[in-house]
Amino acid sequence: MKLVRWGGKGSEKPGLVDAAGRVRDLSAHLGDVDGATLAPARLAALAALDPAALPLVPEGVRLGPCLAAPGKIICIGLNYKDHAAEANMALPPEPMMFLKPLSTLNGPFDTVAIPRGSTKTDYECELAVVIGTRAAYVSEAEAMAHVAGYCVMNDVSERDFQLHRGGTTSKGKSCDGFAPLGPWLVTAEEVGDPGALGVRTFVNGRQRQNGHTRELIFGVAHLVSHLSHFMGLDPGDVISTGTPAGVALGIKDGSAYLRAGDVVECEIDKLGRQRITMVAD
Repeated sequence: MKLVRWGGKGSEKPGLVDAAGRVRDLSAHLGDVDGATLAPARLAALAALDPAALPLVPEGVRLGPCLAAPGKIICIGLNYKDHAAEANMALPPEPMMFLKPLSTLNGPFDTVAIPRGSTKTDYECELAVVIGTRAAYVSEAEAMAHVAGYCVMNDVSERDFQLHRGGTTSKGKSCDGFAPLGPWLVTAEEVGDPGALGVRTFVNGRQRQNGHTRELIFGVAHLVSHLSHFMGLDPGDVISTGTPAGVALGIKDGSAYLRAGDVVECEIDKLGRQRITMVAD
């Protein structure tokens, strides 16, 4: 099942994508696509609905972030060997974690503002894991039972802020709109193995990233288990699992950093493609 949120910014409504790729309105059945929606019984009830009986949403309507107000956006750094190599950094002995504030949340087809003073705004296509039931101190064997689904996230980054402005990753990761999410939240049973997904990014139509989740250093089950020993993971929390090689940071002449007018498309097998346009702040 593919869940979406459609409508204007701040007034999105819930929907699902039918077999023909059309968006159907779920407003009569739930208030929003949020943590409460992701309980197994709630998802089962939605899956039992006949999509053909749901009203069609007008074609061309804006899609917002596929999840409303996650409690936490947890990101994992250096989780692909090739990305660590292009960043000239050692492989981490355990998952490297940082948080993005909710103000980074953005729609999958919206604009993203390049921050004032930015010279090195970058893209990172990532598999995002969405938690469905609370996970605290869970084992790897238990971890996947707590996953509701997956979506695409672009972990937009400002590398100069990240690397040279006080040594804190968060400065370069937390700018407004720096987490486009979606287009869809795809439930776990429809995705199957999260370690079997291609990950690709295109900038102005030219491919920059071409990775695969089988190359994750720390897989989804490991990440959910590991993080649950540092914080409780609640329904609606997002874990963005890291990006493969091909980011602008890895192109040493600096020519690949994003500029106003650039169009960035991130896609992951089974999870759809998002398309954002960079604008000047």
